[in-house]
Amino acid sequence: MRKDNAMIWEVWKKGFDSWENTTARYLEGWLKSPLVLGPSGSLLGGAMKAKAAYDKATAQWVGGVFGVATKRDQERTLHALHQLESRLLDLEERIEQAAEKKNH
Repeated sequence: MRKDNAMIWEVWKKGFDSWENTTARYLEGWLKSPLVLGPSGSLLGGAMKAKAAYDKATAQWVGGVFGVATKRDQERTLHALHQLESRLLDLEERIEQAAEKKNH
């Protein structure tokens, strides 16, 4: 019985592999076609625009209702903090240089 099962499996596996290879070649050629790529690209572009609009509206709604800063607001604040930190580091360096000149 085991030998029969192994033979059945081998026959089935060979048939499946043949089907899979043929189908993959067919689909790969079809999916590279401009007839598929053009509309697919347009659909993806539209979906991305819709998601961006949804994300923006959601952020504005959450910010307005709960008074929470939006991601964009947080990014602006973080950028301003980085600029301030950079300026402080520059001032500390200048102070150190001035102190060294005064001591020499």
